[in-house]
Amino acid sequence: MGVSINELAVRKMKTKWGTCNREAIRIWLNLELAKKPRECIEYIIVHELAHLLERTHNTTFIAYMDYYLPEWRQLKNELNKLPISHVEWGY
Repeated sequence: MGVSINELAVRKMKTKWGTCNREAIRIWLNLELAKKPRECIEYIIVHELAHLLERTHNTTFIAYMDYYLPEWRQLKNELNKLPISHVEWGY
């Protein structure tokens, strides 16, 4: 994609799969992604890298997604059907 980042970190997040900070050129991924299909992880990484090229989800952003990961819409739908985290109650 022609994008370099200064930092990639994995964090426990409650509501997002990933986030990026354009000023720090940093991407954080949700720890729960480790339990998801590899293709869904790739979707989140490409999504966050695209935000380094374009801040909002406008037509330019969508064009980047279409170019770099043509199947992103189906991967997004697949990921959004999955829970962010799985909790087992011990009783």
